[in-house]
Amino acid sequence: MTVVYNLVVVAHLLGLAAVIGGYAVGQPVVNEVMVWGARAQIVTGLVLVGMADGIGSLDKHLVMAKIVVKLVIAVAVAGLAEVGRADAKRGNVIAWMTHAAGILAIANVFVAVLWK
Repeated sequence: MTVVYNLVVVAHLLGLAAVIGGYAVGQPVVNEVMVWGARAQIVTGLVLVGMADGIGSLDKHLVMAKIVVKLVIAVAVAGLAEVGRADAKRGNVIAWMTHAAGILAIANVFVAVLWK
């Protein structure tokens, strides 16, 4: 199961790269890469938490407060990306949504790495 868990971690990191990379490249418009990366972050994050909590052999010790904070930020990123992309398709670019989604995604990295 460790191999499967690590593959999901890779997918999670690729989602992160898509959100932040899409933000860096697409400013001031939310692009599809950001939207799909945000979706991938939520799905793979939930799978990782489920695996870490449910499979004892992985020997993962979860801090639920950290997970809740990361989930709230991830949902905010996805929401901003979804709405920003929908508005951009209609020709109404709202730059603050792009920046908010990108900055929150970066903040989520800080939470993941620095919260011990």
